[in-house]
Amino acid sequence: MTRLAGKRAFVTAAGQGIGRACVEALTANGAQVIATDLNADLLEGLDAEKAFALDVLDKDALQAAVKDASPDILVNCAGHVHGGSVLEVSDDDFAFAMHLNVRAQMHAIQAALPGMIDKGRGSIINIASVASSVMGLPNRCIYGTSKAAVIGLTKSVAADFVTKGITCNAIAPGTVDSPSLHDRLKATGDYDAAMAAFVARQPMGRIGTAPEIADLVVYLGSDETQYMTGQCISIDGGMTI
Repeated sequence: MTRLAGKRAFVTAAGQGIGRACVEALTANGAQVIATDLNADLLEGLDAEKAFALDVLDKDALQAAVKDASPDILVNCAGHVHGGSVLEVSDDDFAFAMHLNVRAQMHAIQAALPGMIDKGRGSIINIASVASSVMGLPNRCIYGTSKAAVIGLTKSVAADFVTKGITCNAIAPGTVDSPSLHDRLKATGDYDAAMAAFVARQPMGRIGTAPEIADLVVYLGSDETQYMTGQCISIDGGMTI
């Protein structure tokens, strides 16, 4: 497929889950993809133009990598899910979540925008969550706060560069099958009960798959969505009906 022929894409947290599925889908649709992840081992086997280790918390390294790639499509996937209510929030966890889930996305956007503006085109896609300003979920205080900030960042960037050929949209997934999800389920001490609870809150009766999210990333990165910007699109099995 050549839907994205001639476009370069830069993807963070590309080693597994949604990020890896994005690399596979973008490549399958003709894009040249630069895939990055904190863990280089997770990038093995990816069909990407380049794949290398990158800590998105390192501002200088992140921005240098993005500028060097000069992407037409930026996919900000890196993030972490903290559990707990507001009564269990620590300042350290809050600072880490805002740095990884929000500030790293901002830094990548800052590095990608000048090149996009010069070319007169660019698609920025930020992975948010339904646990955000979209809806409140139990025991997701820090995570929901940070992902709400991602949506605010998305809308701000869209508004500032709407006349420059730049689109900036967010995707708000519901629960998606991924290695990180399984790690969180195991950490509860009762994997089966935790999985059943996650499935039960999905009106569709199942959790999502990473390729389903990646298909939306391809769509948002294509020329077909150049009239769409500043939007947060929920893909959540009906959670937000």
